Amino acid sequence: MAWRIEFTRNADKAMRKLDKGVAARMFDELDEIAKLEDPRSRGKALTGNLAGVWRYRVGDYRILCDINDGRLVILVVDVAHRREVYKRR
Repeated sequence: MAWRIEFTRNADKAMRKLDKGVAARMFDELDEIAKLEDPRSRGKALTGNLAGVWRYRVGDYRILCDINDGRLVILVVDVAHRREVYKRR
C-alpha cells in the first residue's frame, strides 16, 4: 500500500524557502513514510490545539501532517525549524 503525499499551499511555500539540502532530506523522509503500511508507526501524534496532526522529525526540522486513511493521503500542513513550527499554529 502506497500513500500519496500532498502539500497545503503554506507547506509548499515553506518547502521552497528551505535550504536545498534540508528540503532534499525532507522529501527523502516523506518518500520513506509514503512506503509504510501505517505512516503513524514512524511519527508522533500531537496534542492540544494540534490534536489530530502528526509530527515527523528530520534533524532540527519538523514536518506536520494530517493523515487521511480513507483516501490514503498524507497532507503536509507545515514544515519548519523545530523552534518555529509550533508557534505558527
